[in-house]
Amino acid sequence: MRFDIMTLFPELVGTVLGESILGRAQKSGAIEVNLFNIRDYTEDKHRRVDDTPYGGGKGMLMMAPPIWNCYEAVLKRQDIDGYEGRRRVIYLSPAGRVLTQKRAEELARDYDNLILLCGHYEGVDSRIVDEIVDEEISIGDFVLTGGEIPACILVDSVARLVPGVLADPECHEKESISSGLLEYPQYTRPYEFHGRKVPNVLISGHHANIDRWREEEARRRTEAQRPDLLSGDDSGT
Repeated sequence: MRFDIMTLFPELVGTVLGESILGRAQKSGAIEVNLFNIRDYTEDKHRRVDDTPYGGGKGMLMMAPPIWNCYEAVLKRQDIDGYEGRRRVIYLSPAGRVLTQKRAEELARDYDNLILLCGHYEGVDSRIVDEIVDEEISIGDFVLTGGEIPACILVDSVARLVPGVLADPECHEKESISSGLLEYPQYTRPYEFHGRKVPNVLISGHHANIDRWREEEARRRTEAQRPDLLSGDDSGT
């Protein structure tokens, strides 16, 4: 899986995605992450990428030409690399469809390359969305200062589904949300902490009872904290 990310802050994105499991996945070749600084593709000598919006209003808007030039550079880089994977261009935007585990699974299954556009300031000129974007995705019903953190979240949620990223496919197949339920409570050593002991069933050695307890606890927790998952509502945050 290849991720090409267009951003004004490549160092921020690179730092987040270069650590832990995703960092190792890049080194092993399971995923590829390429960062493109939109500011490098402006035609302004001061490397300006924003301007005031037509019609007035507060804040600044990212201009279309630098983003378009950056996008063309992404495609050129893919041509040079001989890359011909199934491609999807995504703009990280609060106006987009809210990201869910189901959508992450679809993206991991249906595409080989995600090109991500990170907006900033008050967003981007709508013409660039019309011109190159296939889909807008939000990570929740709130507003952030830019699309870099949402882009990292999207990459994390999709990349961990790519074969070779996690040691065992069961790590994501049977985990919270993917199974349709929240994860059951989990415990490790010590057996007692601040007067709270590990449930006896977990140290009983009776695997059928343990599986039954985990299923019951997962359902109980889901009913209490995320009943929308039980109703089949996939529009949650």
